[in-house]
Amino acid sequence: MTPNLDLFPIGNCSISALIDRQGRYVWACAPRVDGDPVFSALMNGSEPAHGYWAVDLEGLESVEQAYVRNTPVLRTVLTDKDGAQVEIIDFAPRHPKHSRTYRPLALGRIVRPLKGTPRVAIRLKPSADWGAREAEHTSGSNHIRYRCPDVTFRLTTDCPVSHVLNERTFRLERELTFFFGPDEGYDQDVGPGVQSALDRTIAYWQDWVRKLYLPLDYQEAVIRAAITLKLCAYEETGAIVAAMTTSVPEFQNSGRNWDYRYCWIRDAYYTVRALNRLGAVDILEGYLVYLRNLVDDAAGGHVQPVYGVGLEPGIGESIVETVEGYRGMKPVRIGNQAHEHLQHDVYGQIVLPLVQAFYDQRLLRPGTIEDFRALEKVGDRAFAMHDQTDAGLWEFRTIARVHTYSSVMCWAACDRLAKAADYLGLADRAEFWNERAAIIRERIEREAFLPDEGRFAASFGNRELDASLLQMTDLGFLDAHDPRQVATFDAIERDLKKGAFLFRYVEPDDFGEPETAFNFCTFWFIEALAQNGRIDEARQIFDEMLARRTSAGLLSEDISVEDGELWGNYPQTYSLVGIINCAVLLSRSWTDVR
Repeated sequence: MTPNLDLFPIGNCSISALIDRQGRYVWACAPRVDGDPVFSALMNGSEPAHGYWAVDLEGLESVEQAYVRNTPVLRTVLTDKDGAQVEIIDFAPRHPKHSRTYRPLALGRIVRPLKGTPRVAIRLKPSADWGAREAEHTSGSNHIRYRCPDVTFRLTTDCPVSHVLNERTFRLERELTFFFGPDEGYDQDVGPGVQSALDRTIAYWQDWVRKLYLPLDYQEAVIRAAITLKLCAYEETGAIVAAMTTSVPEFQNSGRNWDYRYCWIRDAYYTVRALNRLGAVDILEGYLVYLRNLVDDAAGGHVQPVYGVGLEPGIGESIVETVEGYRGMKPVRIGNQAHEHLQHDVYGQIVLPLVQAFYDQRLLRPGTIEDFRALEKVGDRAFAMHDQTDAGLWEFRTIARVHTYSSVMCWAACDRLAKAADYLGLADRAEFWNERAAIIRERIEREAFLPDEGRFAASFGNRELDASLLQMTDLGFLDAHDPRQVATFDAIERDLKKGAFLFRYVEPDDFGEPETAFNFCTFWFIEALAQNGRIDEARQIFDEMLARRTSAGLLSEDISVEDGELWGNYPQTYSLVGIINCAVLLSRSWTDVR
């Protein structure tokens, strides 16, 4: 079976996994999302020898899959050629327990006959050493222990253990339960225990969704995007990863294979901003803790664009040779060189979410004067770097320029510090930061503006375009109807739009010319269309993007203009943010149905 991105994520903010259209686990890392893949089949070719967990139905004819309403709990129904059916329920436990949230490094699976006399085989073959080999195992009367490099898992089950060990095909006559979790005894009957965890997990997620403030329209798309963004949060530290996978190429045989299982300051900023629109304050609070720790560690100095989920600064990039890669397309990378880059937009993306803590009365820990003083050090760095070359938000590896987007983000840092100071009654600091913001604004308007075309360029002293210029309105630097922004929008539409989709840029970069559109940029374009009064066009393109989602209702990073195939890491937080932002913008008002 050729790997593709039509995958269903499950998770609990501690562990996550991707399940394919046959109900097989094909990707899951442990003990963290950036760890060694316990299930690696996504990167191991069309007929992997291991790295998966399958329930194979003899004579399989068809598959139906869907999430339990408003949860990341997946229901798969397999039907054989004679009409016999098997139901599989997959989830990661998450629910209240002992005055805390129970979110173990564990996956639950229930397999039950629905109709007829189905014959199945349970094939559980975790991988080790990045897919180089099958994990070693030992077994007992009711469990199998799998020794993975960084964690030992134990499968506790009421299925005959020999059925699993021998991959025996057998008649499924009763419900079977599997708990794949920490190497410790399961302290209750596995069937009732896992069923109770399932019921409580469903209740948790449905209650979480119930508290979201949703737009009137597009609710299904927004709910699924919001749930999946929450799954991309590593709750122990508050980090938010850019995606669950590594090395799915941006397009076929491109070499643009990156590891996105880390916390980019930029991506996380956009994520918490989108979720904040829905009132999901829990993720914002966790991420603010992560950011405050980064601010303390930086002590007014350089801030990396990306860190490990445990706040690690060192996430050195290397290439793994033990797996074939997605559809055989190498390289497969661990780590990301971007941690070495200068990307000055990060200073704005630190300040903007943190200043919310000074205003938001919902937070358990409001911002303090001490927090503001610490944040001013970030503002000092933003001012110092606003006119310095960097790799830009697209993380060019061999191109250094003064990128307009980075400078605008530095301006936003100073502008928001001024507003926060005013709110806190610090008049002298408000004046100080307003003066700095004005200096940066003047520099951007002088160095990035092209008078002959009446538009802005993507970098100082140059003429190239990139889609990030659309964010000048979103950040409050320019009004959408400012003639300079209108001219910039027109140029982007003319040069970067291909069919319904928008490219980040079209000039060759370190790896040649881009061949796929960047989904987040298409959503930026949809927002710009709406801001320019072209609502019908915005909705038409938004509908096109929604139609391109996977069966799980999700998107990856990139899309092929030619055939609409999804490429890049999955599920991509940027793209899910775009779904939420555009849905909120384009939806009818609740007053329209009163």
